[in-house]
Amino acid sequence: MDTYIDYTGRMTISLYDTATQKVRPLEPVREGHVGIYVCGATVQGSPHIGHMRCSVAFDVLRRWLERSGYDVTLVRNVTDIDDKILNKSAEANQPYWAWAAHFEREFSAAYDALGILPVTYEPRATGHIPDQIDLIQRLVDAGHAYADGKGNVYFDVHSLPDYGSLTHQKLEDMSTTEDESQIDAAIEAGKRDPRDFALWKATKPTEPDTAAWDSPWGRGRPGWHLECSAMSRRYLGDEFDIHGGGIDLRFPHHENEQAQSHGAGWGFARTWMHNAWVTIKGEKMSKSLGNSLVVAEILKHTPAHVLRVALGCTHYRSTVEYSEDTLAQAAKMWDKFDAFLHRVAQVEPSVLSADIATVELPDRFCAALDDDLNVAGAIACVHAEIKTGQRALKAQDVSEAVECALRVRAMLDILGIDPLSPHWNAATSTSDVRMCTGEGAQGGGAMKALDVLIHDLLEQRSKARQEKDWASADAIRDKLATAGIVVEDSADGPTWHIS
Repeated sequence: MDTYIDYTGRMTISLYDTATQKVRPLEPVREGHVGIYVCGATVQGSPHIGHMRCSVAFDVLRRWLERSGYDVTLVRNVTDIDDKILNKSAEANQPYWAWAAHFEREFSAAYDALGILPVTYEPRATGHIPDQIDLIQRLVDAGHAYADGKGNVYFDVHSLPDYGSLTHQKLEDMSTTEDESQIDAAIEAGKRDPRDFALWKATKPTEPDTAAWDSPWGRGRPGWHLECSAMSRRYLGDEFDIHGGGIDLRFPHHENEQAQSHGAGWGFARTWMHNAWVTIKGEKMSKSLGNSLVVAEILKHTPAHVLRVALGCTHYRSTVEYSEDTLAQAAKMWDKFDAFLHRVAQVEPSVLSADIATVELPDRFCAALDDDLNVAGAIACVHAEIKTGQRALKAQDVSEAVECALRVRAMLDILGIDPLSPHWNAATSTSDVRMCTGEGAQGGGAMKALDVLIHDLLEQRSKARQEKDWASADAIRDKLATAGIVVEDSADGPTWHIS
């Protein structure tokens, strides 16, 4: 039998640190507070599911930290000036800032659709140019950066003994420390070593004047990596607790961020967390493979809560294999949660409005999330609680069923997938019906009424089967089938869906 504890104030969370390659206890810089910086969108195009995988993973982390009693400051940047943005906006004959603003709104819509909580701060690169210029000057003064006299400034990777420590690489094994999208002849020309990377880029005749700022080295714009070092320090201080992002950002982006910050004399991130890729047919999702999936297109045929389950119920360091089967499994999982909770709510409506923030959680659930956000173990606890609740409903033990439902809601809320939350309950109540089970309905009054009627027929069918009255049982099943209702039997009892 499981036990239940109030986890408020418990501080036993351990996380995998990419830099040390170990699971280590979280030891915050400031007691009771966790500062997190997550690399957000480069708003060059529409958000795809790879972007959302990262956002969902760190949303769960933030929810669990807050449930564990921490005050969390979560910063997610917006890169709104970049080579890719300038190139794509020029091809479309649009101002770069209009192009960036358009896709920033698309990202915000995608975050909202998937139930990702608003971050504490979401700073833009263009809003922090003075911070970035100050950082460059600090690096020049410290001997870690140099200007080429033509308006460019570079970081001298040889000047920093720990360069490469995040990704465990030796400098002599590298050919460049720039992302391939950032390399061009004009930038490379001024480097003392091809492995140095750009901190400030001189303006080009082909670029709009609005994409350049005055600096001590001439008019230009910051390099890609600079903004994150400057903005993380602005909002979280010289040293903070967690830096996160997708695994593809480890090198060169995060390695260079760390180099800049360490060169400036800042402690920077204590723990590095990276989520794994989304793959399609075993291959990394990318535009070169032609299988990049835009969130807005997916949501035309897949409910947002199903996509959230598909992206968020796999361990953040494990690859998500995206497919129709993955979505179908996610939909089935959601339906089970939704069905149980709505069935209990039909018996006791107070479940819908209960304050779940203080509900005591199963200790196995807490232990699972404390262990590097083991969501698979957490989900197993949810399923176990639902089984207990189903037995209570069958025994007409309403009190026990309600307690189970509240624990299920509390656990799912931490994972961002509580069907009865205001976000999801409002979304599903107006959506088209996809699938229901014999224990509840997908949402909406009409479907709940239909579920009650079908549930009554399924109970009659179950009673007939117990009495070995196979003819009556088959007749009920055939009657439902004629109405377009498909009944499926399982170890947990019969379920139904519309064919």
